[in-house]
Amino acid sequence: MSPVSHATSEPRGEGRWLLRFEVHVPYAYESLWPFLTTGDGLRSWLAAADVLERRLGGAVTLRWLNSGTTVSGEVTAWDTERVVEYTVSEHGRIRFHLEPVGTDSTVIRFLNERAGSDAERLDCLAGWHDHFEMLEDALAGHPADWPSWTDTRWSELRASYASFGRS
Repeated sequence: MSPVSHATSEPRGEGRWLLRFEVHVPYAYESLWPFLTTGDGLRSWLAAADVLERRLGGAVTLRWLNSGTTVSGEVTAWDTERVVEYTVSEHGRIRFHLEPVGTDSTVIRFLNERAGSDAERLDCLAGWHDHFEMLEDALAGHPADWPSWTDTRWSELRASYASFGRS
């Protein structure tokens, strides 16, 4: 697997941010889609989907297994095997856009539009980066082992984003 590249972020008005990741994975988008849109898939790298109505306008409740944070909202975009977007409390708009590269590779264009301080921006950049590394592991057959998760990697990533600057 190739390492996850650093994200970019940009201010979107007072106390609002747009975080962007572009993640390249050596898997066809059809293989990737369930990891973004099913309870088992999401649990393997991101969060437990306590509620997930897989349709536009459907309800969603995600519970982060590494922090205990629970967010609720709705599915605000759904284009099967291409785009899924969840707009949830605390984390704002979370959008995954899949673009096939040939027949066996995919680019995930990820956006997280959210409110928060600069410190929260850094926390989220590190958090999403850590989770995208977990996604690559899950795709390779090694789902997250939540009981043994520590914040060591997250802390390294947060320090890296803090020294990286605003972009």
